[in-house]
Amino acid sequence: MGRTRKLRGNRTHGRGKKAGRGAGLRGGRGNAGLHKHKYMSTIKFDPDHFGRHGFKRHPSLTKRKKTINIAQIEENLDELMRKGVAKKEKETIKIDLTSLGVEKLLGGGSATRKMRIIVPEATSRAESKIVEAGGSIDKQEE
Repeated sequence: MGRTRKLRGNRTHGRGKKAGRGAGLRGGRGNAGLHKHKYMSTIKFDPDHFGRHGFKRHPSLTKRKKTINIAQIEENLDELMRKGVAKKEKETIKIDLTSLGVEKLLGGGSATRKMRIIVPEATSRAESKIVEAGGSIDKQEE
């Protein structure tokens, strides 16, 4: 004979008035009541739960530079030649990255050819890699 059978005619089955109804005994499910009956525990255990924190600058105020890696130049050299961005001058290849709108050269990858690159900015690593391959970087403002 189970508990239900025993408590027939008892109305609350030994649970009190609200314990048997949904999440009644817990004061609601999840975050229910954090601004009402659970407010003191919110203040004590999670004071930063509500509101915004920190700041984020508006996208119009931030400017990300357009960058390119050495590896990307090496990969797309044929296409750059076709477009007229890169030209062969004796043994060196002259590449004008300003015409592509590139603002900074990064040192990812390795330089295998002798290149003279025209770009406003370059990282020290990129410069050393290009110079090691026998090339040079001309820093030219846009």
